[in-house]
Amino acid sequence: MHLKQAICNEAFEKWDFAESCRAMKKAGYEGIEIAPFTLGEDPALIPAARRSEVRRIIADEGLQFVGLHWLMVAPKGLHVTTPDAALREKSWLHIRNLIDLCADLGEGGVMVFGSPFQRATTSGSTREEATARYVEGLAAVAGQAASRNVTVLVEALPKAQCDVVQTLEEAVGIVKQIASPGVRTMFDSHNAIDEVEPHAVLVDRYYDFLHHVHVNELDGKHCGKGDYDFKPVLAVLMRRNYKRWVSLEAFDFSFGAETIANESLRYLESEIQKIKL
Repeated sequence: MHLKQAICNEAFEKWDFAESCRAMKKAGYEGIEIAPFTLGEDPALIPAARRSEVRRIIADEGLQFVGLHWLMVAPKGLHVTTPDAALREKSWLHIRNLIDLCADLGEGGVMVFGSPFQRATTSGSTREEATARYVEGLAAVAGQAASRNVTVLVEALPKAQCDVVQTLEEAVGIVKQIASPGVRTMFDSHNAIDEVEPHAVLVDRYYDFLHHVHVNELDGKHCGKGDYDFKPVLAVLMRRNYKRWVSLEAFDFSFGAETIANESLRYLESEIQKIKL
């Protein structure tokens, strides 16, 4: 079966947006995932005309809009689990603004909520207190997300990055607790490094809650530059007839955007060819 593959635009941050879309399409990708800070410092201030222009460029270059990632890089200083109620309110307003941006850029987009530094415990909070504030905030924006056909995705993060939501099991527990179509979870190979069970087992177990997949090597390089075996996870997705996106999110941009895009996709295509269902 066919897996729809996308790429995060962060590697192309310095490029003209239309040219970056053209390069992604030329490499063979079908979708684009956008880091909001590449469009502007504050998503609330991106004018309607620019939103329409970005949406048009994506369509004109033959791509589909997938969603947003790196939600809280800009503006600086936000934190969604802080005991500071005013800052917390300001930070969740930012998420509401991103929901609107996501809906304006395309239909059915996802918002990958990783953002380790902006959700980790701070100011003496316990892990339980911070997690409760995170769940409270997600529950408060879930209705807006659902009404705008946007899905906010709780991303589990490794211990080295964050102490709020560290396993896929925890993420799914939050999704169940909120019980809204506006909140789901996702799988990221790089950020699942601390999981004790095989990744394919987890993807299969929690498949019904997964609305997105990020592929990358465990050290953050693009696919094929390490020794991560993507085949078991991809095989589960194929067997389950997965219709959503498999999106490349690399963290090491030293290879150059076009090389990252091309080498990753060629490698994953070769791995998919080896899978026997």
